[in-house]
Amino acid sequence: MSVDIVYIFKALADENRIRILNLLRRGELCGCDIESVLGVKQSNASRHLNRLKMAGIIVSRKQSQWVYYQLSSSIFQRFPFLSIIVNDEIEKISVCKEDLELLKNIKASGKSCN
Repeated sequence: MSVDIVYIFKALADENRIRILNLLRRGELCGCDIESVLGVKQSNASRHLNRLKMAGIIVSRKQSQWVYYQLSSSIFQRFPFLSIIVNDEIEKISVCKEDLELLKNIKASGKSCN
């Protein structure tokens, strides 16, 4: 898949998409968990997830009625600066820290789709 770096930068230029990358750096997640943590409707989450997919930053797989997302390892190999952003810089953003705690609570409560 040929990815234009302009699409990558455009995909990174939104707080909700940064928050999604923050969640996915911990591993694969169902779209419904992402919606719950971000507090957005399915259509809004889908729009952000599709933008990240079009940039090649994330990949998805469908299982039953659920869609699972994860970071694309190939794009991180091709553009090493993404690893620095996702692994070193995103964790410094306070809302991203809160999102990880909320995700942990959602998973622990059994409200997760898994």
